Amino acid sequence: MADYHVFEAAPEGTPPANFVHLHVHSDYSLLDSCAKLDDLVAKAKRLNMPALALTDHGNMFGALNFEKLCHVNGINPIVGEEFYVAYGSHLEKNDVPYSHKGEDGDRQAHYFHLILLCKNQKGYENLSWLSSIAYQEGLYYGKPRIDFELLEKYHEGLICCSACIAGELPQLLLAGRESEAEELALKYKNLFGPDHYYIELQDHGLEDQKTVNKMLIAMARKLDIPLVVTNDIHYIEKEDWEAQDCLRCIGFKKNMNEPHQTMGAEKHEWYFKTEQEMRQLFPDCPDAYENTVKIANMCNLTIKQYKTQELKECLPRFELPKEFQTHGDEYTKNQDDYMRHLVEEGLRKRYPKITPTIRQRAEYELGIIFKMGFSGYFLIVWEFINWSKSTWDNVNNCAKPYIPIGPGRGSGAGSLVAYSLGITDIDPFRFKLIFERFLNPERVSMPDFDVDMDFDYRQDIIQHTRDLYGDPQVGHIVTFGTLKPKNCIADVGRTLGIPLAEVNMLKSKVSENLKTKLKNCFDPPNEKFPDGGQLAEFRHDPRYEKLFDLALKLEGCKRNTGLHASGMVIGLTALPNWAPVFKDSKTGEVGVQYTMDIIEPCGLVKFDYLGLKTLSLIRYAEDIINKHKKSGEKKFICAEVSETDKKTFDLFKRGDSVAVFQFESPGMQKILRQFQPEKIEDLVALNALYRPGPLQFIPNYIDGKWKPETIHYPDPCLEPILKETYGVMVYQEQIMQVSQRIAGFSLGGADMLRRAMGKKKPEVMMSKKVEFEEGAIKQGFTKEHADEIFDIMVPFAGYGFNKSHAAAYSVLAYRTGWLKANCPAEFMAANLTNEITSTDGLPVYIAEARRMGLQVDPPDVNRSDSNFDVVDGHIVFGFRGIKGMGNSAANAIVKERTQNGPFKNFMDFLERMITVKEDIVDEETGQKKGEKLAINKKAVEVLIKCGGFDNLDQNRPTLIANLDPAWTYTEKKVSGGSDGQISLFENTGEKEFADYKFEVIPDSTKMEKLNMEKELIGCYVSGHPLDDYQKACEKATLNSQNITRESKAAKSQHAAAIESGAKPWQLKNTEKEYVAIGMITELRPIVTKKQTTMAFAKLQDYTGTIDLTFFPKTWEQLSKKIENDKVYAFRGRLDTSPDREEPSFIIEAIEDPEMLKNRAIQEIHIQLDDGFKEEQQIFSLKEFLFGNSGSCSVYFHINAGESSYTIKANTQLSAPGTNEFLEKVKSMSFVKDAWLF
Repeated sequence: MADYHVFEAAPEGTPPANFVHLHVHSDYSLLDSCAKLDDLVAKAKRLNMPALALTDHGNMFGALNFEKLCHVNGINPIVGEEFYVAYGSHLEKNDVPYSHKGEDGDRQAHYFHLILLCKNQKGYENLSWLSSIAYQEGLYYGKPRIDFELLEKYHEGLICCSACIAGELPQLLLAGRESEAEELALKYKNLFGPDHYYIELQDHGLEDQKTVNKMLIAMARKLDIPLVVTNDIHYIEKEDWEAQDCLRCIGFKKNMNEPHQTMGAEKHEWYFKTEQEMRQLFPDCPDAYENTVKIANMCNLTIKQYKTQELKECLPRFELPKEFQTHGDEYTKNQDDYMRHLVEEGLRKRYPKITPTIRQRAEYELGIIFKMGFSGYFLIVWEFINWSKSTWDNVNNCAKPYIPIGPGRGSGAGSLVAYSLGITDIDPFRFKLIFERFLNPERVSMPDFDVDMDFDYRQDIIQHTRDLYGDPQVGHIVTFGTLKPKNCIADVGRTLGIPLAEVNMLKSKVSENLKTKLKNCFDPPNEKFPDGGQLAEFRHDPRYEKLFDLALKLEGCKRNTGLHASGMVIGLTALPNWAPVFKDSKTGEVGVQYTMDIIEPCGLVKFDYLGLKTLSLIRYAEDIINKHKKSGEKKFICAEVSETDKKTFDLFKRGDSVAVFQFESPGMQKILRQFQPEKIEDLVALNALYRPGPLQFIPNYIDGKWKPETIHYPDPCLEPILKETYGVMVYQEQIMQVSQRIAGFSLGGADMLRRAMGKKKPEVMMSKKVEFEEGAIKQGFTKEHADEIFDIMVPFAGYGFNKSHAAAYSVLAYRTGWLKANCPAEFMAANLTNEITSTDGLPVYIAEARRMGLQVDPPDVNRSDSNFDVVDGHIVFGFRGIKGMGNSAANAIVKERTQNGPFKNFMDFLERMITVKEDIVDEETGQKKGEKLAINKKAVEVLIKCGGFDNLDQNRPTLIANLDPAWTYTEKKVSGGSDGQISLFENTGEKEFADYKFEVIPDSTKMEKLNMEKELIGCYVSGHPLDDYQKACEKATLNSQNITRESKAAKSQHAAAIESGAKPWQLKNTEKEYVAIGMITELRPIVTKKQTTMAFAKLQDYTGTIDLTFFPKTWEQLSKKIENDKVYAFRGRLDTSPDREEPSFIIEAIEDPEMLKNRAIQEIHIQLDDGFKEEQQIFSLKEFLFGNSGSCSVYFHINAGESSYTIKANTQLSAPGTNEFLEKVKSMSFVKDAWLF
């Protein structure tokens, strides 16, 4: 649940205000108001106003937070919305015929405005329905609209105001349609009632307002309709007008310095005014001010909220089998019976023998679940998982594909009931998992299963949920993008017309720390923000001062909506009965308008549907393996592989874990080599430890395995708990078990202690510590020893990882490792399919496949499938990875080839494919409205260029040159030669065509072919420009895969040196020199301000690109030697400038790669960890080097406090210059890095 601030009260002696603001926009009126909820409520409280309304444009996104915030500050919340009202029906797309412009000043208006305010819970429910229907049925030009007919249905409990100048009444009056305006006013008065419809007066200095206000007052008096004065609040203080104008310019993508629709911003009147300021506007209408208080007094809303124990009654219901409907209307008892039945069935499937321990655990868990009333939640999750794993759709009674579900995620894997139901596939007994970590009987909270599912089929599972419970009851959850420091600088800078390069420079100085605020970038560094002050030197720079002034005001404003990546809600009834819904503009999906942290008390329980690409990867691999099995052979299922496979653990021991789930980072590879895992439990621990917090304990863990004498237990009685992790507290569950053993806590109480430790709230920690001490003394421990153990536990409680989650993900990691070790081609083909549309991912995995000795072939019309495939041991590129090849074309080729055999030649391909048609379907009706070719001429050209016909009869240039005439020839041939003309001769049968004669063109060069592949596929496939330089590439010390890591390390060292007193200009570049090899692309010389020439370029290697910088002096020496599309070896250093976001390689010299590949490695450099000092470590390194002598000199790089040194080793120490030796050095626990030179 969200935390709400309590603001400072009005100064003592401030009289209560006799005025209430009823027309108020917060930043939930996206990019149209910079007034945040906190600031609105704080000012209302400061002015001693008894109530405040919120009427955001077209949504209720902020309504619930606003209502709670007002209540905790003693202010009466008036929840409302400024609706968009359609001209005519909300179902029709009509413009307003008598309005000359829209809100942005560029278009005719498409709607009117209308204010609705909630009196009570009924009014809130009707407001929710109106807001929801507007999004679901009335969207036009991106605005959700309602109409009068909807108001007739949903007006109860609502108060209506005629709105601003964009309201229908003012617009009619300005158009000279007074009689229509009067009719409309009476229509609203009759609908809402005499005290529930008000004509609104506003004065922001606009001429149209001055004109229409007189007419509105006269009409109100004539028709006996009450008046109300409002200010159209969009910002807090008068001086905020420019920030508001800037925000709107961001929304409309306008430059503030150019003419734009200002919404009267230059009048500076759209702010939160005091009562005195408001009363100056309409002194002749005192009743209009009194009516604001009258309305506020009529509004008495406390939005209905559900306690956790009540949520079980809000869960949706699905039909139980008849035999489990024995308790009549007592649905909960029926659910419990059905769940027990399913658990019993599951236990028999999971365990050959149900032991007393298993039975006791199952009964214990069921007892808690039944007592807390959560059977319904378990059954809902069980149902959609069971449906996913089934091959039959019981709802629609049709066959469906098996959809992979993850073995588990989060603490739910600790439940035996979940395991027996098939919700998880992790045996809690095997991994010693704790149920109370998932469902704590001492802390009432909803269970929360995070369900991983095949990424490609996630939408199918969501659709099944809709089919089962009803579409209106299922929805996503809204998220909000906000103006964070970096994008705030970018957006404001753009609206001010500041050059992009300068904006990027300022952005780059903002810390990556997610908690950083712009203020921290101007304030000096402190303990909480050690990297603060990055923008201090620019704060009052005349070029940027206005940017920062505006950015500070706009920072944190809501910018856009999105959908939660996994969260879904399922209502007992239609969602608007519980919370308003909206329609996402990008996907068209429906979601609730409240965020995940506040949705549960509304009566909506969250269910997590997480699309995981690793599950798609495993499915792809299974499909390829099974596709090539002989008839009758057992189907391969990855979940059934042996968990003790030697080849798999050998792979982990080698650190050969690129593309292995959770274990592919270079740091993890090093740890795998150091630790040498031998069982899945080892992977579980390493997975849990390789996180920012516990990373520091990995050396202790590794030492514990290889040096048992280093293991230390805080108390001997804790050995059974900590033995599996060599004395290190790795898991949160261990914290709970230690609390149980030392202080006698129940596991539920231990979980609450763990949570308190993790939150680090001093007052809570102190009370828990006393409780721990008292419990420990009862168990026979001294207070001092209890305190000692408690203090050891505290940091681990913050760092410790959820063992249930680590176990589930490590099982998944093992399966991907098994595939790589045992089915390498199929595994890499599956990885490539998973990245088939990613130009970043494809080259990485193609390079890895080649490193593994696998051949990757370009597309081939006779061998390729839609996805990557394995044919005769080769990985063959999939059609879907080709730009310009749609799924329908890919599927049509595969289908035709499967049905009628391989294509014999290019003309055979054209003749067969040119007759294949697909339906054209109307998007709105879903009806067929025609046919078109499944593959068009453009797609064939794309296939030619990327090598799809290389194994047939003609080369690429010949096919490209002949495509048009060959296509025309084929069209005539398949249509019988008819061109629509009347023949002079009798038709005696099919016209005979001579074979098409190709105009033969010389073949492309290898480089030309590679460039075509790069253009259409995003990477090189049939080869690589560097293939002739492979040996040289092995000697490169910098590449596209390690540059980011190397750059971060270099920048950290650079920053540490600056902190120690070094001057920036003394440490512009890193000490470490690198060699990079690749092909130059995008070479771009520029003239500097000093009229010298420098250059930028990209260096293409096997897996990606490196940004290069040639400073003027270097460029002067090298410019005549460098050109695009040529391979070079460069020597240089990394740019450590803090204002560079992307790593850049500063070139100092050039080498001929031909010479480099024949040059012997002469040096090995070893960078030692900062803590390298133990005598045993020094001895181990010395012995290692003596045992591996070679031809290379050895250099050590050592950090000693504030200084760093490079020391050449004694000439008696030497080393071999091989990659194999380098990997051994890197795997040593006290070695930070190593490289050859």
